Amino acid sequence: MIRIIVYITVFIISSFFSIISAQNKPSIPCNNPAYSQFNFWVGNWDVYNTQGKLIGHNNIVEVPNACAIQENWTSTTSKSKGTSYNYYNKTDNTWNQLWIDNSGFSLVLKGTYKENTMTLSSNLVKNNKGNYYNQITWTKNNDGSVTQVWSYLDENRKKIKEIFRGVYKKH
Repeated sequence: MIRIIVYITVFIISSFFSIISAQNKPSIPCNNPAYSQFNFWVGNWDVYNTQGKLIGHNNIVEVPNACAIQENWTSTTSKSKGTSYNYYNKTDNTWNQLWIDNSGFSLVLKGTYKENTMTLSSNLVKNNKGNYYNQITWTKNNDGSVTQVWSYLDENRKKIKEIFRGVYKKH
């Protein structure tokens, strides 16, 4: 009988300390599945246009201490270079991108991931050429490649013009 009471007491005490220990462990937000939705874009890529011509290299790396993805673009057809930072915002459940290139151009995008496609859009751009949204999509293809499409959309979110289409293939 005493042995049973000792076993029960040890079990209760160990269960108590297990619960306390679990409660004191810090949560790691980057482990949430939403933070890995854009991981299909991570890698060292050669980028081709629709005619199959190499147009650039893009090295996409995880930034583990920031729950972010960094893009490092270099064009093979011009002197264009740029970097973007991509991150999941748990406050509003959106993906966000800040792009900056060596010409001084920057672009801020926000959006979501759905059915193998990340879709990010800008706020409405108003200028003397008209009003439009920038929209960029990245689609994970069955062969492991990624297709990126950058379009201008009108105020009703209908496509006005496609300005970039690239197919990413692992380097």
